Amino acid sequence: MSQPMLEVTELLMQFQGLTALDRVSFSMDEGSITSLMGPNGAGKTTMFNCITGMYTPTSGQVHFRAQDITARPAYEVSRHGIARTFQNIELFEAATVLDNLLLGRNRFFQGHWWQQVLHTPALARLEEEARAEVETVIDFLDLTAWRNAPISGLPYGVRKVVELGRAICTKPELLFLDEPASGLNPEETRDLAFWIDDIRNELGITVVMVEHDMSLVSAVADRVICMAQGRILAEGTAAEVQSTPSVVSAYLGA
Repeated sequence: MSQPMLEVTELLMQFQGLTALDRVSFSMDEGSITSLMGPNGAGKTTMFNCITGMYTPTSGQVHFRAQDITARPAYEVSRHGIARTFQNIELFEAATVLDNLLLGRNRFFQGHWWQQVLHTPALARLEEEARAEVETVIDFLDLTAWRNAPISGLPYGVRKVVELGRAICTKPELLFLDEPASGLNPEETRDLAFWIDDIRNELGITVVMVEHDMSLVSAVADRVICMAQGRILAEGTAAEVQSTPSVVSAYLGA
């Protein structure tokens, strides 16, 4: 039996007596698309933050490819091949799309300090390689028309795509998307569904997303995990989870 790509065991996260995650355990396989759903305050983003190094969990363990990454800082988690986006777009407003995407390459070797001072041929080659990788992502996400545009002048939907692109530029093996369809119109959401499929099928990246848009979840997710009050209520396909009485109660009340 193959080892799960990600394994979360008894994860507990408390904030001054408030329990945001109540000993949550789950695992996911490589090549899957998993969606976390649940009402506001269920603990979904807290889960993301604990796995990706933004928070240090109170107790429990996170293993990625059988390596313990519990409580590792975010930059170390990134070096393991894990990337994420955020609910609130985190881009550099004055910089261009190209420059924001190039930041995604920072987890790779950028040359020694003396190479940067002298701008050696070796450093120039590294910069050319980084630019080529970014141009591939620009083509993949249809961002060519916006390549040199400052972020501050872009529509909201395009900004969401740029943040997705920056995460892809880190060349992750596992990608966490925090409400990727939030604020998007139906057409943009349909485009996002195609991109998520392509991210898995063409780029070979395993995807985990927090999402409330059930049309997107139903279109792309192999598996859905529903949470409420820091616990897992149900797991299965989108249809199975939506029909679970405890899930209906969590959303609509008993």
